[in-house]
Amino acid sequence: MRVKSLLFALACFAFTALSLNAQPSPARVQVIHNAADLGAATVDIWLDDGINPPVILLDNFEFRTATGWTNVPAGMAFTLGVAPGNSTSYATDTLKSFTFNLTPSETYVIIANGTVSGMGYNPAQPFELDVFPMGRESATNSGNTDVLIYHGATDAPAVDIVEVTAGTLADGISYRDFEGYLELPNANYSIQVRADANNTTVQQYGAPLQTLNMAGESIVVLASGFLDPSQNSNGPGFGLYVATDTGGVLTPLPTEATTTARVQVIHNSADAAAATVDIWLNDVLLLDDLNFQEASPFIDAPAGVAFDVSVQPSNSTDTVNALAKYTYTLTGGEKYILVANGIVSTTGYSPLEPFNIWVYAGAREAATMSGNTDVLVFHGSTDAPIVNIDETLVPAGNLITGLEYSEFRGYLELGTMDYGLAVIDSAAMATAATFSAPLMTLGLQDSAITVLASGFLDPSMNSGGQGFGLIAVTQSGMVQPLPVLVSATEPVENGEFGLFPNPATNNVTLRYNVEKPGEMNVTVRDLTGRVLMTQNVGTQGIGEQDINLNVSELPSGTYMVELNNDSQRLVKKVQVMH
Repeated sequence: MRVKSLLFALACFAFTALSLNAQPSPARVQVIHNAADLGAATVDIWLDDGINPPVILLDNFEFRTATGWTNVPAGMAFTLGVAPGNSTSYATDTLKSFTFNLTPSETYVIIANGTVSGMGYNPAQPFELDVFPMGRESATNSGNTDVLIYHGATDAPAVDIVEVTAGTLADGISYRDFEGYLELPNANYSIQVRADANNTTVQQYGAPLQTLNMAGESIVVLASGFLDPSQNSNGPGFGLYVATDTGGVLTPLPTEATTTARVQVIHNSADAAAATVDIWLNDVLLLDDLNFQEASPFIDAPAGVAFDVSVQPSNSTDTVNALAKYTYTLTGGEKYILVANGIVSTTGYSPLEPFNIWVYAGAREAATMSGNTDVLVFHGSTDAPIVNIDETLVPAGNLITGLEYSEFRGYLELGTMDYGLAVIDSAAMATAATFSAPLMTLGLQDSAITVLASGFLDPSMNSGGQGFGLIAVTQSGMVQPLPVLVSATEPVENGEFGLFPNPATNNVTLRYNVEKPGEMNVTVRDLTGRVLMTQNVGTQGIGEQDINLNVSELPSGTYMVELNNDSQRLVKKVQVMH
């Protein structure tokens, strides 16, 4: 690298000396080679001022190396050409050229990145020279290390850079973005690279600035290489690399065992005394005013050390006299779902299942196979018996047998379709309730969700609390109650109508209590109000009558069915699932 830096300086000197005009103060430049394309593993950098013959600035410049800071011409246009190593001609060997006009006395970091090959890389990001002005040759404070961050991994998504104790250093940095300068106290750090879209940790790295004696220095930290080398000509793998102000071979940051875990908290305690709670992590408020049947997204929690989770009433200010407190030690890199469930009251509920937080390790934030929805099931209804769960619409038959209160079961790896679920008392073999599970209609393809039995089978024995149901919780924390699946209707009263089956596949029956004969109008609208079907029906006599409606041509989805005559207008929702 010393030889290359010398060549760089000599070339710039030659460039200045040969120029016909007096030159202003030079600019200062550091060049870093971060193009992971194997076709650009070694390159030559040529300089052409348009006046003098082109000269080589950097000869056989290797991937993951950097120059030191060097003077270059400023105040006039010049072109840098990139050619394969051992090139002999600027005119014939240059792969790509870039024109610059640098500001006198300014400092620049220039990073070569991208791909030069026509195939073998996915995505094939074009080769570029990315420029950061106002570069620093040393820290602005002698006790600090100034850190410029650059995202140079062509197949990596937008990422967050997070220090595990200090928090986020760079938020949503995309390919070719710079983030800097961070003026960090000279210490040893642990840095996580997290996907910005879902906050999942890709890898954790050590950044031992103090151990490496970097006080007073300015460095560039680059995301480098490929997340998936198999899709990129088996090129170099992903990592974080450091370029110091003196240049040379880039230094890889060492990988570390992940010291955080991913946790989702779901509030499923139907006790009115715990309708809204605060969740504390040690003495830090983690989730404020979490309501019954609400959930957090997946969030980070400390791993490898014991920590307390405290549950307090809403608007709490500390963890003193907590409703409940639990101590956990999580495994780094693991994912957990925590379900708060049970009864905190001493009377008014039967049975008095005690409040607890049930933990499931091995949770998922996405389906393991594209096109599926992965479903984790939890029995959280305190007064419900041991149950079986059958699928009724496909029909797929039995999915789960013998699920007890507070038990997790899963994951079920289901093709993303719209399903019907029957909850069956496993002792009496009687159906307690039936529900629609419209995974396709809800857009849950490729998702991992948790389905929880929630509420009370007999609210009258449980302080009039919420009735029994199933709720689906997505990885982002969205909670969706599953609609009751109606396969038949009770007799309807005057002025009402029933609709079944719901969800429907091909035909829907509307049952109406006719008070006087006449013409009945049926209108089907989508949720935007657009009319999709109309039908006029003449009633026969009075009393209960059925109107058949063919919905086989409607796409799967939710629709509004309107039944009206001269004196009434009645509306119900129907789900169509094919």
